[in-house]
Amino acid sequence: MMALSPELAGFAKRLGHEFHDSELLVRAVTHASTSSPARPDNQRLEFLGDRILGLVIAEALMIADQEANEGQLAPRLNALVRHETCAEVAREIDLGSVLKLGRSEMKSGGRGKETLLGDAMEAVIAAVHLDAGFEVAREVVLRLWDDHIQHVEKDAKDAKTSLQEWAQARGQPPPAYAVVKQEGPAHAPVFTMEVLLTTGESATASAPLKRTAEQGAARRLLRRLVGQES
Repeated sequence: MMALSPELAGFAKRLGHEFHDSELLVRAVTHASTSSPARPDNQRLEFLGDRILGLVIAEALMIADQEANEGQLAPRLNALVRHETCAEVAREIDLGSVLKLGRSEMKSGGRGKETLLGDAMEAVIAAVHLDAGFEVAREVVLRLWDDHIQHVEKDAKDAKTSLQEWAQARGQPPPAYAVVKQEGPAHAPVFTMEVLLTTGESATASAPLKRTAEQGAARRLLRRLVGQES
């Protein structure tokens, strides 16, 4: 069994799990851009971790609210297991600092990319499961996701979906989204997206990913619209 580097040992401490098989952790943080036959990437672990995360969170939501029906639980589950949330948890334990990336990914700001962080977080969950079993992986997930579970909105929905439903309920066409501005270097862009209704209401938001900025804009506009009606 290989010894963990000081950086990975520090990450394992932040994660809250001491690995018996350190190679599992190394594989979990290895991106395809730097993989080799001697060092497999984390894609298979990501596949498994996604399923483990979904099961753990679904069970936690059912326990937390025993009166909720499937229609109420499903959007909460989606909010907690989507890539944005996985990447947020990854940032909270500084997973990006230990990712093993190829040179091109390093230059393009891979350590901060939402997709890479989300995938690696799922792979780490799978690595804990394979190293110590489902119950230990479950404990890790519940600890890392605890604050997110406690604060997930009761009617959590994808903001773009909620805004589209709001518009359709009032006989309006779906909202339109457009890039207003793009700033920053090519490897770390920041997009400002605008959402616009045919009635003229609009809102903007900025983020490193277009879809994240769209969600932010939709959320802002929806809050404003609902506030006007109340």
